[in-house]
Amino acid sequence: MKVNNHIFYALLLTFMLSGCGQQHSEGDGHAHGSSSEQQGGGEEGHEEVSTIASLTAEQIAAVGIQLGGIEQKSLTNMIQANGMLSVPNNNKANAASLYGGVIKTMSVQLGDKVRKGQVIATVSNPQFIQVQEDYLTITSQIILAEQELQRQQELNAGNAGTRKNLETANSTLNTLRTRKASLQQQVQLMGISPANISNGNLRASLVVTSPISGTVSNVFAKIGSYVDVSSPVLEVVDNSLLHLDLQIFEKDLPHIKVGQMVDFTITNNPGSSFSAKVFSIGSSFEGDSKSVAVHCTVIGNKDGLIDGMNTVGMISLDHATVPAVPNDAIVEADGKFYIFVQTDKEGEEHHDEKGHVHEEGEGHAHSHDDHDASARDSGKINFEKIEVAKGVSEMGYTAITPVESIPAGAKIVIKGGFFINAKLSNTGGHSH
Repeated sequence: MKVNNHIFYALLLTFMLSGCGQQHSEGDGHAHGSSSEQQGGGEEGHEEVSTIASLTAEQIAAVGIQLGGIEQKSLTNMIQANGMLSVPNNNKANAASLYGGVIKTMSVQLGDKVRKGQVIATVSNPQFIQVQEDYLTITSQIILAEQELQRQQELNAGNAGTRKNLETANSTLNTLRTRKASLQQQVQLMGISPANISNGNLRASLVVTSPISGTVSNVFAKIGSYVDVSSPVLEVVDNSLLHLDLQIFEKDLPHIKVGQMVDFTITNNPGSSFSAKVFSIGSSFEGDSKSVAVHCTVIGNKDGLIDGMNTVGMISLDHATVPAVPNDAIVEADGKFYIFVQTDKEGEEHHDEKGHVHEEGEGHAHSHDDHDASARDSGKINFEKIEVAKGVSEMGYTAITPVESIPAGAKIVIKGGFFINAKLSNTGGHSH
């Protein structure tokens, strides 16, 4: 086993050093250009980058290069879109006091979960006592007004009273009853039961309750601050009904349908994946972005999701049969993607004055007198580097679109392309 490892590393070192040709000096027996250049022709040097690499069968076996073909795979097309989590307005609420006052106590803080109707703060104001006092007073006045009406009715029945006094008593009673109904509503809005109001039970503090169940997302007040109906104490958000709003560009819009599933991740936590379902597609562009909002309902696990988080969504489209290769067959270099195809093409080779053969792109200085191609090593297998555009990836395969045509049935490198690319990268171009 140690011997095989030694062979592997020796071959890899050969790949890395194969292009680092020796530097030759004048008169060392190597040709440095044509006779016209040596006589002062002065042709400027140029560099040609080779796209063909040659390997022997032993090299291929030693580094584990495997060959295969371009396959037709049924892969799911995907559309990627940026978006944001949001909560509908009917699932957000501000907890506020209907009457102005000073915050006396605060029983919750940012991030706490609250229930609908739960007391979250108390507000104090001497005017609260005045409203309760007016309610008690109006109740007593109504009792007296009812007695006066009854007396006038009796006098009028015995022709001892006047109809005007009867009408006045009846009007006064109705006015007092209306006033009591108004005060009763005010007391109930203050969170006080009218039946519990008595001279010895007047309250100077009112409670502020949560209008919905959810999580405290913002706190606007503090103990000692003055609040009124226009100054909310805090905000509550029900994150259980989160929506995912994706921005879909015009070209992708025809592929979006209600009911499609969406997989999405949080921008700052790409390791966790969540699911959503399209329920509505916008009908207008969002500003100048030429994108349309697609609204989705987040389903399943919602742990850690918060209103306002930035997301990246992947919308699944119909399956399509496309040319695909194993993921390991694709090599990235200089921001582009390539595959290696077995070919009968040969890289250019040149002979020096001593008869040494050098392949095109191996970094040696060559003369312009090329010899017959029969001098090439016929035991080598050639691979051509071809640029491709990547498509969707799924189940270990990636869809590709070659930049130039590839013959049908051509063999490609499905494993070990890195070593071939390393050989090309280190041999570089051919200097003239």
